[in-house]
Amino acid sequence: MRNNKNSIWALAAAAALFSATTTSCDDDDNSTPAGVISEIVTDDATAIATVNGVYSHWQPLSSSFSFVIELNSNKLISFEGEEDEPGPLNSRFEQQPDTWYQIKIFNHLLLGVTENNNAIAEIEKAYAAKQVTDQGYKAAVGKAKFLRGLAYLYLVQLWGEVPVYTEEGGDVTVRQPIDNVFAQIVKDFTDAEALLNDYNGDPVTPSKQAAQALLARAYLVWGDNPLSASEVAAIATSQKDPAFTKTDARLEKAVEYADKVIKSGKLALDPDFAKLFGRDYESNKRGTNEHLFTIHHDGDKTDAQGNHQTHCSWTFPFLNGENGRGFNENHTEVADDDLYDDWAAEYPNDKRLAKTYFTSLVNPEDGKEYNYYSPIYTPVNGKGVDQSYDNAENIEITFNSVDRIEIRYAEVLLTKAEALVQLGRNAEAAAPFNELRKRAGIEEVSAPTFDQIKREWDYEFTYEQKSLLNSLRWKDLISSVQQVKNYKHFDDSYATSGAIGKDGAEVSSFFAKIHKHLVAKYNNVKGRHYRQPIPTGFTGEDLHLEQNPGY
Repeated sequence: MRNNKNSIWALAAAAALFSATTTSCDDDDNSTPAGVISEIVTDDATAIATVNGVYSHWQPLSSSFSFVIELNSNKLISFEGEEDEPGPLNSRFEQQPDTWYQIKIFNHLLLGVTENNNAIAEIEKAYAAKQVTDQGYKAAVGKAKFLRGLAYLYLVQLWGEVPVYTEEGGDVTVRQPIDNVFAQIVKDFTDAEALLNDYNGDPVTPSKQAAQALLARAYLVWGDNPLSASEVAAIATSQKDPAFTKTDARLEKAVEYADKVIKSGKLALDPDFAKLFGRDYESNKRGTNEHLFTIHHDGDKTDAQGNHQTHCSWTFPFLNGENGRGFNENHTEVADDDLYDDWAAEYPNDKRLAKTYFTSLVNPEDGKEYNYYSPIYTPVNGKGVDQSYDNAENIEITFNSVDRIEIRYAEVLLTKAEALVQLGRNAEAAAPFNELRKRAGIEEVSAPTFDQIKREWDYEFTYEQKSLLNSLRWKDLISSVQQVKNYKHFDDSYATSGAIGKDGAEVSSFFAKIHKHLVAKYNNVKGRHYRQPIPTGFTGEDLHLEQNPGY
């Protein structure tokens, strides 16, 4: 969201520190880099506090990831302000280097990397001086490397080749080959695995098992051979997806690390899917140990922005729908009824469906039922609503204090299942795959196919910031986005407000906009969208990085 944009303009000043502290350095030079206050770490507490400061770069991204990862898919549309706002631009595949969400995510992730580097360097000095204990060193450096590995994992998936720099040096203007970036990701998560303690039920604190889970994710992504810049350049203006390829050795590592988490016995699926989403069930308050790592939010007043997932998806709870007082569109909207209808037709008894899409709710204040379905509206993203509240106005649009789930145990199970299927070991994949199906209450299978694996990602993780990342892995971005041509409101009868649509109802401005975005998605998605544009800095400054193909 742009609501708190001004509160982070000050981060642009960090660009000077970014350049001053991360260009190549001599291993024999132990002097303090320019712009860094020395001796800021004096004991275990200040070591942890220094690393915790990096969360200031993660918290503003909790909803922003959706404005790239979900809008750059067939599942979501943005009604955020005017059509030239960054949300609608992403929704229509019209993003450019000056589009705000690309600027925000890219810069925060790289500035977070810089702060991790500085923290590790300071902690190393304090540890050498015996100001920090072994325990404090492991907790602080393990967390810093965990967060750095996660930042690089998002960067490489969304932007491809990026600079690689650590506390030991590097150049912030030289983009490294894909394999170099993944080598750093694996090193960071492997180091974190060795340094961090076992998962103890607190998903806010990185753990050994969380590092292993992210290693499984990283190896799955790497195993599906991310495109190089030259490969993207070859298809930049095309509407044809590249061929899917894989590297089996990396997929084997994805299975290995998923197994480490599974065999630890410390994680489990919550028996009730609905209980995963909402303030009253975050931070493992139920003690079911499904949330592996989450980004904690106390709300706007405490952490500068809060998690706007609820705000963006459910901005005007009962101003919409059949009994609403008008069409006050949410900042993100479900792309079409067909996303709900197709799932309902295939698995009407799937317990996840009613919690993923809300089609009706009763407002206790007026006792009326509000229906979110055409020709009035489209279904609402249920995961964007604090599901601690049944049939009540979602007060989280004000507090924004729901934690963001980065990874949960369900992903570990599905990662293992997918890697096994890609390796041709489909029967072995049945056990982890069926754990998800069993909880959902739908049919189990003896040997899942790759298509079933892909569909299960949709069932289990709809609107959990996976859509674009999965399409990039599977090399089906263009074909998946162009599925919108089959949606109800793609039909030209919905192009004009006031006309009569294919369903026989008068077309509202709401559905005319839905139509416009669906057609734009279909026409605009190209091979260049296998990468996001390299953006400017926060204040429009050139980051001196080579631009991605096609932008």
